[in-house]
Amino acid sequence: MQPIAPWRRLLAEFVGTALLVTAVVGSGIMATTLSPDDVGLQLLENSVATAFALGALILTFGPVSGAHFNPVVSAADWYLGRRTRTGLTGTDLAGYVAAQTAGAIAGSILANLMFALAPVTFSSKDRSAGHLWLGEVVATTGLLLLIFALARSGRAPVAPAAVGAYIGAADWVTSSQPGRHHRPSVHRHLRRDRPRLAARLHRRPDRRTARRRRTAAGPVPERRADGRRHRG
Repeated sequence: MQPIAPWRRLLAEFVGTALLVTAVVGSGIMATTLSPDDVGLQLLENSVATAFALGALILTFGPVSGAHFNPVVSAADWYLGRRTRTGLTGTDLAGYVAAQTAGAIAGSILANLMFALAPVTFSSKDRSAGHLWLGEVVATTGLLLLIFALARSGRAPVAPAAVGAYIGAADWVTSSQPGRHHRPSVHRHLRRDRPRLAARLHRRPDRRTARRRRTAAGPVPERRADGRRHRG
Protein backbone atom coordinates (compact mmCIF):
# COMPACT_ATOMS: atom_id res chain seq x y z
CA MET A 1 0.00 0.00 0.00
CA GLN A 2 1.46 3.32 -1.07
CA PRO A 3 1.86 6.04 1.59
CA ILE A 4 -0.71 8.81 1.50
CA ALA A 5 0.63 12.19 0.44
CA PRO A 6 1.06 14.66 3.32
CA TRP A 7 -1.15 17.29 1.69
CA ARG A 8 -4.00 14.80 1.45
CA ARG A 9 -3.70 13.94 5.14
CA LEU A 10 -3.65 17.61 6.11
CA LEU A 11 -6.64 18.31 3.88
CA ALA A 12 -8.52 15.42 5.49
CA GLU A 13 -7.80 16.82 8.97
CA PHE A 14 -8.90 20.30 7.90
CA VAL A 15 -12.15 19.19 6.26
CA GLY A 16 -12.96 16.61 8.94
CA THR A 17 -12.41 19.05 11.80
CA ALA A 18 -14.41 21.72 9.99
CA LEU A 19 -17.37 19.39 9.47
CA LEU A 20 -17.21 18.16 13.06
CA VAL A 21 -17.27 21.68 14.49
CA THR A 22 -20.04 22.60 12.04
CA ALA A 23 -22.08 19.69 13.41
CA VAL A 24 -21.37 20.65 17.02
CA VAL A 25 -22.14 24.34 16.58
CA GLY A 26 -25.03 23.84 14.17
CA SER A 27 -26.77 21.29 16.37
CA GLY A 28 -26.24 23.59 19.36
CA ILE A 29 -27.87 26.49 17.55
CA MET A 30 -30.76 24.32 16.40
CA ALA A 31 -31.22 22.80 19.86
CA THR A 32 -31.31 26.20 21.53
CA THR A 33 -33.78 27.44 18.94
CA LEU A 34 -36.15 24.47 19.08
CA SER A 35 -35.95 23.92 22.85
CA PRO A 36 -35.27 27.39 24.29
CA ASP A 37 -36.53 26.61 27.79
CA ASP A 38 -35.24 23.06 28.28
CA VAL A 39 -31.48 22.87 28.80
CA GLY A 40 -31.55 19.11 29.29
CA LEU A 41 -33.24 18.57 25.95
CA GLN A 42 -30.76 20.94 24.33
CA LEU A 43 -27.89 18.83 25.64
CA LEU A 44 -29.55 15.63 24.44
CA GLU A 45 -30.07 17.01 20.94
CA ASN A 46 -26.53 18.38 20.75
CA SER A 47 -24.82 15.27 22.13
CA VAL A 48 -26.70 12.86 19.86
CA ALA A 49 -25.90 14.92 16.75
CA THR A 50 -22.26 15.21 17.80
CA ALA A 51 -21.86 11.48 18.46
CA PHE A 52 -23.34 10.44 15.11
CA ALA A 53 -21.42 13.10 13.18
CA LEU A 54 -18.14 12.10 14.81
CA GLY A 55 -18.64 8.42 14.01
CA ALA A 56 -19.45 9.18 10.37
CA LEU A 57 -16.45 11.50 10.01
CA ILE A 58 -14.06 8.92 11.50
CA LEU A 59 -15.32 6.39 8.96
CA THR A 60 -14.83 8.92 6.17
CA PHE A 61 -11.42 10.39 6.99
CA GLY A 62 -9.86 7.71 9.20
CA PRO A 63 -8.28 5.80 6.29
CA VAL A 64 -6.65 9.02 5.06
CA SER A 65 -5.34 10.88 8.10
CA GLY A 66 -6.35 8.81 11.11
CA ALA A 67 -9.21 11.24 11.83
CA HIS A 68 -7.59 12.88 14.84
CA PHE A 69 -9.61 16.13 14.70
CA ASN A 70 -7.97 17.10 17.99
CA PRO A 71 -4.46 18.46 18.67
CA VAL A 72 -4.21 16.43 21.89
CA VAL A 73 -4.83 13.18 20.01
CA SER A 74 -2.20 14.15 17.43
CA ALA A 75 0.30 15.08 20.15
CA ALA A 76 -0.28 11.76 21.90
CA ASP A 77 0.22 9.90 18.63
CA TRP A 78 3.53 11.71 18.12
CA TYR A 79 4.71 11.16 21.70
CA LEU A 80 3.90 7.46 21.92
CA GLY A 81 5.33 6.67 18.49
CA ARG A 82 8.45 8.81 18.52
CA ARG A 83 10.82 5.99 19.56
CA THR A 84 9.50 3.31 17.25
CA ARG A 85 8.75 5.85 14.51
CA THR A 86 5.23 4.53 14.14
CA GLY A 87 3.46 7.80 14.95
CA LEU A 88 3.47 11.31 13.55
CA THR A 89 6.74 13.10 13.00
CA GLY A 90 7.33 16.54 14.47
CA THR A 91 6.63 18.10 11.08
CA ASP A 92 3.44 16.08 10.71
CA LEU A 93 2.32 17.15 14.18
CA ALA A 94 2.79 20.85 13.39
CA GLY A 95 0.85 20.44 10.15
CA TYR A 96 -1.96 18.50 11.85
CA VAL A 97 -2.37 21.10 14.59
CA ALA A 98 -2.44 23.95 12.05
CA ALA A 99 -4.98 22.13 9.85
CA GLN A 100 -7.19 21.27 12.83
CA THR A 101 -7.13 24.82 14.17
CA ALA A 102 -7.96 26.31 10.78
CA GLY A 103 -10.68 23.70 10.23
CA ALA A 104 -12.28 24.42 13.61
CA ILE A 105 -12.43 28.14 12.84
CA ALA A 106 -13.83 27.51 9.37
CA GLY A 107 -16.44 25.07 10.69
CA SER A 108 -17.64 27.51 13.33
CA ILE A 109 -17.96 30.30 10.77
CA LEU A 110 -19.84 27.98 8.39
CA ALA A 111 -22.32 26.96 11.09
CA ASN A 112 -23.01 30.57 12.03
CA LEU A 113 -23.52 31.54 8.39
CA MET A 114 -25.98 28.67 7.84
CA PHE A 115 -28.18 30.13 10.57
CA ALA A 116 -27.76 33.74 9.43
CA LEU A 117 -25.68 34.68 12.47
CA ALA A 118 -22.60 36.88 12.52
CA PRO A 119 -19.67 34.84 11.13
CA VAL A 120 -17.27 35.76 13.94
CA THR A 121 -18.01 36.89 17.48
CA PHE A 122 -16.10 37.08 20.74
CA SER A 123 -17.38 34.98 23.61
CA SER A 124 -18.69 36.87 26.62
CA LYS A 125 -19.16 33.76 28.78
CA ASP A 126 -16.42 32.88 31.26
CA ARG A 127 -15.72 29.13 31.15
CA SER A 128 -12.45 29.13 33.05
CA ALA A 129 -12.85 27.39 36.40
CA GLY A 130 -11.12 24.59 38.23
CA HIS A 131 -13.94 22.10 37.94
CA LEU A 132 -14.25 22.73 34.18
CA TRP A 133 -10.53 22.12 33.65
CA LEU A 134 -10.81 18.94 35.71
CA GLY A 135 -13.74 17.77 33.60
CA GLU A 136 -11.78 18.48 30.42
CA VAL A 137 -8.76 16.54 31.68
CA VAL A 138 -10.91 13.56 32.65
CA ALA A 139 -12.78 13.53 29.33
CA THR A 140 -9.62 13.90 27.23
CA THR A 141 -7.73 11.25 29.19
CA GLY A 142 -10.58 8.81 28.75
CA LEU A 143 -10.68 9.55 25.02
CA LEU A 144 -6.94 8.89 24.65
CA LEU A 145 -7.16 5.67 26.62
CA LEU A 146 -10.02 4.47 24.44
CA ILE A 147 -8.31 5.31 21.14
CA PHE A 148 -4.96 3.71 21.96
CA ALA A 149 -6.53 0.70 23.64
CA LEU A 150 -8.51 0.01 20.47
CA ALA A 151 -5.41 0.46 18.31
CA ARG A 152 -3.16 -1.78 20.43
CA SER A 153 -5.76 -4.53 20.72
CA GLY A 154 -6.46 -4.65 17.00
CA ARG A 155 -10.00 -3.37 17.31
CA ALA A 156 -9.55 -0.18 15.28
CA PRO A 157 -12.52 -1.01 12.99
CA VAL A 158 -14.93 -0.35 15.88
CA ALA A 159 -13.34 3.04 16.66
CA PRO A 160 -16.02 5.14 14.89
CA ALA A 161 -18.82 3.69 17.00
CA ALA A 162 -16.76 3.55 20.19
CA VAL A 163 -15.38 7.08 19.99
CA GLY A 164 -18.74 8.55 18.98
CA ALA A 165 -20.44 6.76 21.86
CA TYR A 166 -17.78 7.91 24.32
CA ILE A 167 -18.04 11.58 23.31
CA GLY A 168 -21.84 11.44 23.44
CA ALA A 169 -21.71 9.95 26.93
CA ALA A 170 -18.95 12.26 28.16
CA ASP A 171 -21.17 15.24 27.31
CA TRP A 172 -23.42 14.08 30.14
CA VAL A 173 -20.96 12.91 32.78
CA THR A 174 -18.33 15.68 32.73
CA SER A 175 -18.74 19.35 33.56
CA SER A 176 -16.77 20.55 30.53
CA GLN A 177 -19.00 18.84 27.92
CA PRO A 178 -16.17 17.67 25.62
CA GLY A 179 -18.40 17.42 22.56
CA ARG A 180 -18.98 21.16 22.82
CA HIS A 181 -15.55 22.39 23.85
CA HIS A 182 -14.67 23.26 20.23
CA ARG A 183 -17.57 25.63 20.05
CA PRO A 184 -17.33 29.37 20.70
CA SER A 185 -20.17 30.83 22.71
CA VAL A 186 -23.13 31.39 20.42
CA HIS A 187 -25.70 31.91 23.16
CA ARG A 188 -25.48 35.68 22.90
CA HIS A 189 -26.43 35.44 19.24
CA LEU A 190 -29.18 32.95 20.01
CA ARG A 191 -30.78 35.19 22.61
CA ARG A 192 -30.69 38.08 20.22
CA ASP A 193 -31.73 36.20 17.09
CA ARG A 194 -34.01 33.51 18.55
CA PRO A 195 -37.25 35.18 17.35
CA ARG A 196 -35.84 35.52 13.85
CA LEU A 197 -34.50 31.97 13.82
CA ALA A 198 -37.75 30.55 15.17
CA ALA A 199 -39.73 32.47 12.57
CA ARG A 200 -37.50 31.07 9.83
CA LEU A 201 -37.89 27.51 11.08
CA HIS A 202 -41.64 27.81 11.53
CA ARG A 203 -42.47 30.36 8.86
CA ARG A 204 -46.05 30.74 7.69
CA PRO A 205 -46.88 29.26 4.27
CA ASP A 206 -46.78 31.58 1.29
CA ARG A 207 -49.97 32.73 -0.46
CA ARG A 208 -49.85 30.04 -3.14
CA THR A 209 -49.52 27.26 -0.57
CA ALA A 210 -52.29 28.74 1.57
CA ARG A 211 -54.56 28.98 -1.50
CA ARG A 212 -53.98 25.31 -2.36
CA ARG A 213 -54.83 24.30 1.20
CA ARG A 214 -58.07 26.29 1.13
CA THR A 215 -59.02 24.71 -2.20
CA ALA A 216 -58.38 21.20 -0.90
CA ALA A 217 -60.49 21.89 2.18
CA GLY A 218 -63.48 22.97 0.12
CA PRO A 219 -65.36 26.27 -0.09
CA VAL A 220 -65.26 28.55 2.93
CA PRO A 221 -68.61 28.70 4.77
CA GLU A 222 -70.48 31.97 4.27
CA ARG A 223 -72.65 33.58 6.93
CA ARG A 224 -76.27 34.10 5.94
CA ALA A 225 -78.44 36.98 7.01
CA ASP A 226 -79.98 34.89 9.83
CA GLY A 227 -76.48 34.28 11.29
CA ARG A 228 -76.22 30.63 10.21
CA ARG A 229 -73.33 29.34 8.12
CA HIS A 230 -73.98 28.09 4.62
CA ARG A 231 -71.56 26.34 2.26
CA GLY A 232 -71.90 27.39 -1.33
